[in-house]
Amino acid sequence: MPTNPYPTRYLNTIGEANSTIDLMFLRYGSSEINQHSVHPDWCLISDHAPLSIVIPIVDEIISTSKLSIQQKSEQENTFLEEVTSSFKNFDTSNITNKEDLKFIVNKLNSLVDQAWNKNAKRSRITKHSKKW
Repeated sequence: MPTNPYPTRYLNTIGEANSTIDLMFLRYGSSEINQHSVHPDWCLISDHAPLSIVIPIVDEIISTSKLSIQQKSEQENTFLEEVTSSFKNFDTSNITNKEDLKFIVNKLNSLVDQAWNKNAKRSRITKHSKKW
């Protein structure tokens, strides 16, 4: 939906209407990336008004390592045994409402995370690492 109340193309021909033909796709609903400007006074010899936007650049933490468990390894077997045992021994008979269910799901998630962290091996991500 156009948000620009004025044209971005200015014709020099008398009787011809100026128009809006340039597009800028921004993230809908984002206050950070939805602040754009049209600059009719910057046209110079062009018949188009420049569009500008300030895009915030923030520091991003890029992981240099990951946890993984090798397939068909002893660690994988141990992990699966621990998770299976946790699920089998978990009492789900007292789930009577949505909050009880959320608590049980979060607890099971925590048990899986603990088993994963206990059995997984940390490896460095390099430019030679596989992409998948």
